[in-house]
Amino acid sequence: MRVYEKSYVKINAEIENGKVQLIPQGTLSQVARPIIKRINKIFLEEKPISVEDQIIFSSWAPPVPSTAFDRLISALIAAVMKKRVPDQASIGITMRCPNNCIHCGAADIIAGPEPTLDEVNRIIDESIELGTYLISFDGGEPMLRSDLADMVRHVDKSKAIAISFTSGYGLSAEKAKELKNAGLYAVLISLDSPDPKEHDRIRGRTGSYEDVMNGISNSLDAGLLTGLFVVVTPDNIDDLEEFYNLAQDKGIHEISLYEIVAVGRWLDHESETINSNDVARLARFQQEKNKLKDGPRVIAFPYFMGPDMFGCFAGKRWVHITSGGDVLPCAYTPLSFGNVRNEPLKDIWKRIGKEPVYKKSAPSCLMRDPGFRAKYIHTIPKDARMPFIMR
Repeated sequence: MRVYEKSYVKINAEIENGKVQLIPQGTLSQVARPIIKRINKIFLEEKPISVEDQIIFSSWAPPVPSTAFDRLISALIAAVMKKRVPDQASIGITMRCPNNCIHCGAADIIAGPEPTLDEVNRIIDESIELGTYLISFDGGEPMLRSDLADMVRHVDKSKAIAISFTSGYGLSAEKAKELKNAGLYAVLISLDSPDPKEHDRIRGRTGSYEDVMNGISNSLDAGLLTGLFVVVTPDNIDDLEEFYNLAQDKGIHEISLYEIVAVGRWLDHESETINSNDVARLARFQQEKNKLKDGPRVIAFPYFMGPDMFGCFAGKRWVHITSGGDVLPCAYTPLSFGNVRNEPLKDIWKRIGKEPVYKKSAPSCLMRDPGFRAKYIHTIPKDARMPFIMR
């Protein structure tokens, strides 16, 4: 089937036994071939979430075929040609949150007035205009916004998918159904430990584990694509099998493994993050689990955005807008390049690209790079507002 078509390159998809292979054709097919080869390797080695009328490979990617998937391919080709497209835009819609997480990356963000529905909708439109195919709603706790469904509904589904993070708090059966009807593609529910008491301790609130379990049930019952979002730390990396077994028992579609970043409340804990051996371990875990016929799909972002795959997305393929309107290279980099309340997102995105570190590709997370932190993070005055305004 044809899944992408431009005058200079066309891409067909062949599907056999649930496996997808992309075949580029056209005058610029040689340009697209390296990235298509990398995608095909993933498609061959790893299972998709589902294969029905459309192929849903991951909660982080549009279904195949779809016009939103066309935009994913366009963004990948642009990356090969050294063009910066923010194909993933995350939007902080509130700083309100019932939890007090010990590793909260947004704890130091100066929120300002909470963005109005009109402001969020404008950010959505400006992100999609820049090439975004994935809009994610972040917080705080996004479920505390009574108008979240209106934001989801505003996303042009012919161009982008909409997903939302949540701690499970406020994800009632009614809320889940409302979001499903609005066109939400996926819900990512965060869990810090498979042990209820340890999860509650990290979240700083008794009952937070129960919120996760209830949120999972309500999301699945509503027919939403449901993922578990795990921030991997030196303390919970030995619990990977327990996380997986819990997700499998609950019928969760995908587990997203991120890494703890020394930012926010964890800013002074650089030694308490994962190392290269841990990243290799996460890569093996992803590869082993995705070869299994049953069970949730696994995506380990330290590997996926590492030197063996696609490299760091910050400032090149990812843009984050805080609830106060500040535009950051990613949700974990406390450097503001402007505010969408003062100027268009496209102008700020261009400004990020002029900063030397974001002109070139980084093999892995820049916030894990001692050189980057020495130049950009350690030089931030202790009393400076966060995120720090780049001049």
